[in-house]
Amino acid sequence: MPGMAKFKFPQGLPTRQQVLDFIAQSDEPAGKREISKAFGLKGAEKIALKALLKDMAEEGLIDGNRSAFHAMGGVPKVTVLRIVEIDEGEPVAIPDSWSPEDASPPPRLRVVEPRGKQRDRNAALRVGDRVLARTEEAGKGWIAHPMKKLQGGEEQMMGVVELDGTGKGWLAPVDKRVRNAVPISDLGGAEEGQLVLAEPAGRSPRSGMRVVAVLGDPLAPRAFSLIAIHKHGIPFVFPEGAIAEAELAAKLPVSEESREDLRHLPIVAIDPADARDHDDAIWAEPDGEGGFRAVVAIADVSFYVRPGGQTDREARKRGNSVYFPDRVVPMLPEVLSAEVCSLKMGADRAAMACHLSIDSSGHIREWRFTRAVVRIAEVIAYEEAQRRIDADEAEAHLQNLWAAWRLLEKARNARDPLNLELPERRVVLDNQGKIAEIAIRERLDAHRVVEDFMIAANVAAAKALEAKVAPVVYRIHEPPSREKLVALKDYLATFERKFTLGQVVTPSLFNRMLKDISDEAEKALIMEAVLRSQTQAYYGPRNAGHFGLALGSYAHFTSPIRRYSDLLVHRALVDAYGLEQPRPKADLPPTSGLSDRDRGDLARVSEAISNAERRAMEAERDTIDRYVAAWLSGKVGEVFDTRITGVQKFGLFATIIGLGGDGLVPISTLGAERFNYDEKAQRLIGELSGEEFAMGQILKLRLAEANPLTGALKFEPVDVAEGVQRIERRGEKLGHKPKRQGNYVPGKRGRPSNIRHQGRKKK
Repeated sequence: MPGMAKFKFPQGLPTRQQVLDFIAQSDEPAGKREISKAFGLKGAEKIALKALLKDMAEEGLIDGNRSAFHAMGGVPKVTVLRIVEIDEGEPVAIPDSWSPEDASPPPRLRVVEPRGKQRDRNAALRVGDRVLARTEEAGKGWIAHPMKKLQGGEEQMMGVVELDGTGKGWLAPVDKRVRNAVPISDLGGAEEGQLVLAEPAGRSPRSGMRVVAVLGDPLAPRAFSLIAIHKHGIPFVFPEGAIAEAELAAKLPVSEESREDLRHLPIVAIDPADARDHDDAIWAEPDGEGGFRAVVAIADVSFYVRPGGQTDREARKRGNSVYFPDRVVPMLPEVLSAEVCSLKMGADRAAMACHLSIDSSGHIREWRFTRAVVRIAEVIAYEEAQRRIDADEAEAHLQNLWAAWRLLEKARNARDPLNLELPERRVVLDNQGKIAEIAIRERLDAHRVVEDFMIAANVAAAKALEAKVAPVVYRIHEPPSREKLVALKDYLATFERKFTLGQVVTPSLFNRMLKDISDEAEKALIMEAVLRSQTQAYYGPRNAGHFGLALGSYAHFTSPIRRYSDLLVHRALVDAYGLEQPRPKADLPPTSGLSDRDRGDLARVSEAISNAERRAMEAERDTIDRYVAAWLSGKVGEVFDTRITGVQKFGLFATIIGLGGDGLVPISTLGAERFNYDEKAQRLIGELSGEEFAMGQILKLRLAEANPLTGALKFEPVDVAEGVQRIERRGEKLGHKPKRQGNYVPGKRGRPSNIRHQGRKKK
């Protein structure tokens, strides 16, 4: 049989061994039908084959179902797989036909996704996706090569249980991109109003969903971050092996005999008041020649987390810590992240020390890296450090830091990096986990001091590794693409502002453009457009510079507690500069440098941690949106000053000034006339009134809905009724009879969901 097996099999009822041989040699899924064909079975022989296969399954020789059998512990050459985990950026899958009742655990296959242009045409695989794949054995394991991504994957869905008048269950999704409620075929013990995880009960959409986990009250404190953790598949429970290894590593002695002793220096850590860990600290003193000597001390995480160990594997999987208002999902177990690796005041700590020589112009002239032992003199909140400086109450070591920073600032201003004012929202919770305050985080000189010292150390790390021709995980921010620059040019033309393509695009070009705009409303519009034109930063082993910071070489070195990229840079420095410590006596991997695996393929791990970073950013943003919506759910009907942040043909997106929280203004609420969408200018223009709605415009809007479960907000104009009458009267004078676009009724595309639309549990 072409395509089914390499050899012709004897005709007649096969033996057990012949069945196993056929399954092993088949290039396609081998089911009862294929086996029957291969051995030419008819009538009673097919019945006998069915009994034989049942016996072989009971004896543990094969497993699977009627459509595809495989040798126990083996996998068909071509089969359907389900992604169950993303490990170090690589999908891990099991056979889709496997069920919990099977006697043996399912084989786990490492899925090798296509790279380059071929990969660009295929969406990255996620947990729950189903793929048709070609499989092969690789050493003691299995690998799979995806052939086709299948529709209707077994993705889990999070939502709230609702019951209709007949008692039938419905799942109201918490993802605001999913508009329709989904029928539940198996409640799994869940009750109305509970937050649950569910998965498809069968292959057909008509099968509905079955509840697989009950998560509790969707509006309880800490529920919003839990929703984001599950939605984005963020690992948040450490395996016992990783915790045990971390506890063993935490007992490693920090010996000053093999480290540079810097405990005499008054090194200080300046951090947010609510910081969960402290991985960087700084010190500076005048060098007597108009410049400064400085030390940036960073937690020596590579000493405790060795490549190849269980803690390391878990850290690679996470890629970075994820910070929510109510919790942190750390990259490392707490005994490391919050204890021995955290630079606490008065405690001896292992550190990687970056020694910098800053000249009078603010340039870094020399640098060197050592492994050191430090004792932090003080952990200071940004606000307190700034208060002391402003009140002229700062100690000498703080005054030295500010003086050294003013030199770094001089060099930074000469470099002229991209200067966009991007406010950061801060959610403050009370003791019960409820919102006490939502505010824009104040930007102080104290923040800039720490930031510029960290940038200097990051540049030094990149250049130090380049000097040794060592592997570097660069932090890359490429210049805007031509496509985005063309869109920016077209947009600026609507303001009668010229933007010439073909010129060398630098951050200074954008800075000058914004500086020349005196009208604050117009400046906000163009700043938003410049921001949209920028590319997303990522990690990679090939240097392409950092456009936003106007730097030729840049690597992340200063946060190894919370970023795996920084840990890789530390390991590369250990190798390049011979900083390996004496072999630990504990049962831990011996080296603290780069593993051969990472050294051989930094591109793979760089891509994985870039994806993990994007996942964390989306989860953090989603959670903030839910907290803001919860905060606003008691203020429905109130009027807010808002700024338009997006324009589409179906309406506007606006955010509350000083608070954040993006919401939709449906086009149907803007009035009875027709609005035309100008995509280039990002505007909606009324046909009769000529009224325009554009990016950056300030509007007074009434909050119509606030849904804490999805984070979705909806606004409407304050004078919507008056506006409708005004437009109708003007239309009648012009001989027009405007058509009403209908009232916008949220959620009516599917079954109405009380929780989705009201933002509270059904009574």
